[in-house]
Amino acid sequence: MYYPEELVEEIRSKNDIVDVIGSYVHLTKKGGSHMACCPFHNEKTPSFSVSSSKQMFYCFGCGKGGNVFTFLMEYENLTFLEAVRMLAERAHVDLPQMEYSEEAKRAAQFKARLYSANKEAAKYYFYQLKSERGKPAMEYLKKRALTDHTITRFGLGYSNKYSDDLYKYLKNLGYEDELLRQSGLVTFNEARGGSDKFWNRVMYPIMDVNSRVIAFGGRVMGAGEPKYLNSPETPIFEKSRNLYGLNFARASRKDYFLLCEGYMDVISLHQAGFSNAVASLGTSLTTQHARILARYVKEVVLTYDSDGAGVKAALRAIPLLKEAGILTRIVNMRPYKDPDEFIKALGAEEYQKRIDEAQNSFFYEIDVMQKDYDLADPEQKTRFFNEMAKRLLFFSEELERNNYTEALAQKYCISYDSLRKLVNRYGARGESVKVAEGSVQRQREDAKKRGKPGDGMRRSQRLLLTRLIEEPESFSRIEGIIGPEDFTEEFYHGVAGMVFEEYKEYGSVNPAKLIGRFEDAGQQQRAAELFSTKLDAPMDEQGRKKEFADTVVRVKQNSLDVQYARAVEQNDFAKLQRIIKERRELGKLHSSLNLG
Repeated sequence: MYYPEELVEEIRSKNDIVDVIGSYVHLTKKGGSHMACCPFHNEKTPSFSVSSSKQMFYCFGCGKGGNVFTFLMEYENLTFLEAVRMLAERAHVDLPQMEYSEEAKRAAQFKARLYSANKEAAKYYFYQLKSERGKPAMEYLKKRALTDHTITRFGLGYSNKYSDDLYKYLKNLGYEDELLRQSGLVTFNEARGGSDKFWNRVMYPIMDVNSRVIAFGGRVMGAGEPKYLNSPETPIFEKSRNLYGLNFARASRKDYFLLCEGYMDVISLHQAGFSNAVASLGTSLTTQHARILARYVKEVVLTYDSDGAGVKAALRAIPLLKEAGILTRIVNMRPYKDPDEFIKALGAEEYQKRIDEAQNSFFYEIDVMQKDYDLADPEQKTRFFNEMAKRLLFFSEELERNNYTEALAQKYCISYDSLRKLVNRYGARGESVKVAEGSVQRQREDAKKRGKPGDGMRRSQRLLLTRLIEEPESFSRIEGIIGPEDFTEEFYHGVAGMVFEEYKEYGSVNPAKLIGRFEDAGQQQRAAELFSTKLDAPMDEQGRKKEFADTVVRVKQNSLDVQYARAVEQNDFAKLQRIIKERRELGKLHSSLNLG
């Protein structure tokens, strides 16, 4: 399903982003931009910027950003197609009737019917909860201290004791057996025919980010097994790609999410005012979950159970979240097991204090590891310090590693110098091969290190792309020197390809148009962040030229380092000679750019 790119661009260009966003929030003109308090998170000082020239928005506080379509999708909770249609209507642009292949039509119609069947099931379960049959389930929910408002908001329900009640109801509404089988609501066998997957359970509808019911979780009433039962995966439901409560949490305007283990934890937290709580769906946190979280927030506070299973789950989640670029902290709920118990016992205000005091994930990992050692025993204490030193090597940046070393030395009463020497000793032992200086293997190791862009290099690449976008005349100065291939950070490499292509075709670059070429919301935000990089330009022209020359040379130097690493790995001596020659020319390049 799509509209032609030219039509989407026409609709975007006819909807000035300042006018559209200005109809939702109060904007104040400041320099070349318009500013406001961000509508996506709570703040007192405006950090939400809307650029008329770039036709994009970006919040320097929470990182939300994009074009006019992105804003409506985030603010109004719309799909892309819904945002296109809304803005087309606003700009009086007639949309053509969309054409589909017969196969696409059938697939779309089938999914629409699945959504519809799940919605009808949710309505039926809710009705059953309110009926006489649902009295035990309602009593259970009331004992869990849930209010009528919370029950209604989350659409909680009840599947009664009859094993084919829902099946008959949906059949009467015209849903065919094959669709019901694929919905996960009904199971079939030759002897009994169709029967409900869920019966005699409190029902928790699972909704996608657009608040469509896609599956269910059910808690058994009484002593039956399994205690919790979840829908199987279906054409509209993948456990690893959905988070319970995300449809509400994404609108919370908070800059972090609370990540829980179960439905009731999420519901209890929302009822207590923590509307940014989510949970994975009957499975451990996955890489896909972490990527979804990274689209919305840069920080996650883990509120897993405080028992052994909860600790193990937290330890599994931490590296996944870190890999996705998410800062992670862990709430200490002791002496209570979970958020629900804690809030019932001490209240929301105390829980907020625990969130504010949540522990850095690395310190949490060290504390958990420490429990395996008796620090009163000199031998075990020594082993613990050795393991701690190995963990500190996970930090590749020396400054960060030294800061953590100092903090742990203070906490566990060991001298900083002793711990640092231990870390360095393990770092030296960790070299894969110890060979003489100048050997091929050492060259490979060194080249690989040089070939990995750090934060400084990512910033240089970001600054150069921003300069090219804001000052298209800069393209002529780098022609034949820098190309998309020289942007070694994966995401920037993709953006650079678009930027150079756009300039070649039109002689200028349209950031809002480029943002629209990314389908993933997280990538749209990254692009918006990139296009919103502030250029701390020197006042005089010579200073600006020097800054530009420095940036170009840094990017080119890094690109040559990456090429060098590959050439060494491939034993390509011809390429090595070319790269060495180009390295020698960098000084002349800097001078020519500085004068140009």
